Amino acid sequence: MNMFTTKIKSLLLVAATMIAAATLATSCLEKYPEYAIPADKAINTLEELDQAAIGLYDAFKSSALYSGYLTLLPDLQCDLAYAVNGYTNTYGNIWRWDILATNSEITATYAALYDVISRANFLLEYAPRVEATLTTDGQIATYEQICGEAYFARALAYSELIKLFCKPYESREQAENTPGVVIVTKYNTDEPMVRSSLAKSYDRVIEDLDTAARLMDIDESALGGNLYNAVYFNEYTAYALRSRVALYMKEYETAIEYASMVIDSNLYMLSSATELITSDMSHFTYMWQYDDATEIIWKVGFTVNSYGGALGRVFFNYDYSSMKPDYVPAEWVLSLYDANDLRYGNYFYSYTTGYSHGLTWPLLVKYFGNQNFFNSQILHTLMPKPLRLAEQYLIRAEAYAECDTPNYALAAADIATLRAARYQSYGGGVSLNDDNALTTIEEERIKELYMEGFRLMDLKRWHKGFERTPQSESLENGSSLHIEADDPLFVWPIPQHELESPGAMIEPNDSNK
Repeated sequence: MNMFTTKIKSLLLVAATMIAAATLATSCLEKYPEYAIPADKAINTLEELDQAAIGLYDAFKSSALYSGYLTLLPDLQCDLAYAVNGYTNTYGNIWRWDILATNSEITATYAALYDVISRANFLLEYAPRVEATLTTDGQIATYEQICGEAYFARALAYSELIKLFCKPYESREQAENTPGVVIVTKYNTDEPMVRSSLAKSYDRVIEDLDTAARLMDIDESALGGNLYNAVYFNEYTAYALRSRVALYMKEYETAIEYASMVIDSNLYMLSSATELITSDMSHFTYMWQYDDATEIIWKVGFTVNSYGGALGRVFFNYDYSSMKPDYVPAEWVLSLYDANDLRYGNYFYSYTTGYSHGLTWPLLVKYFGNQNFFNSQILHTLMPKPLRLAEQYLIRAEAYAECDTPNYALAAADIATLRAARYQSYGGGVSLNDDNALTTIEEERIKELYMEGFRLMDLKRWHKGFERTPQSESLENGSSLHIEADDPLFVWPIPQHELESPGAMIEPNDSNK
């Protein structure tokens, strides 16, 4: 029996099994899972290995990661939203570019990502003792799947650390002489706390992704025809992340290869904004209202009894009587959407706020919250979707346009495919050339991936700055910000306590100085 079709993972908190140590007394790299029994006796059976994997998934629920800081801060730091007069100052220092190595949100993000890594290392270090006890093909398949999940989780965490705390990859030579991240691959380790090069950091991610894909290999004949809406990792989550990493490394042929593996698998479909899934709701609307869609490659699995942060809180602060958003969309972003583009109505809806100034503005209904959660009085909470098919089309389009020999026709076809799924009607094609290709792709990334955490990395790797100009009732301090390309704060500072932790030899970023 194919274990992939029968495996059901509980994502409830397993507090008795795994607890993240989260103090600032020691380095984040030294914070390993604490267990109710000694670590060297914690994993002896396949069931215990699976429990460790459940704890690994649970770590991704942290509000410092996809349901909070990791998703929101990179976009709020840039030019996509404005703080409103009267706001609560939540994330205000990030929005104003008053970004320090002691910032609590940056420190928490760094710590949460290394917590994922430490959990993955723990599982992989003690997994071999379980392997020796396996007697059936089904047990071996389950064992390999679990180990593959750990390799993928580690690769994902390292890729996010690189994205936030490292300069962009330009070439192999440049990357070999550019600081990367601290690589730790063992649970019990005396590995020095020093930064690897950016090249070796990406090598680690790629090696883990290759291993993960091999171990999580899917018997597609037994799969039943689709793989979408997954809350657990699989072979195709590895391919999806591999295409993103290749794009960030400017390895465009590789990005095309892996994005095509996902797109051409026919295991996922773009969620139509016109075809109905209920009597009054399109597939695309349903994705944001109920976190269920054919284009979700991986989502962080929440239930009403076990969930993470509330992505939509700062865009509403709804108290059952009025809305007082901390941040509203930038007017220039709203103007990008065509009249036929149904993403606009799914992402934004105009409300009169509860502030004394009475600002009326399109608010981010994309993150208003899962309706099932809302019915349980859990506000502005929804399942993050870090990997979606739409991004794969955007990756491939950009890679086609950036190849040594650009293929603008294929890039245009991918943009047209995405728009056809999102527009009320889209009969025309897309015309791309040397002059407009990258601008068109950039705008499409903004329109599709708004507030999903990509903007900071996009501006950094494209070497672009930005400028804010005040809009109605925007906070004066920050609304006139002008940021040059390659400003040091495009790379987040290494948390101060990491630099000062005993035994650390971690090189600071320019933003630390």
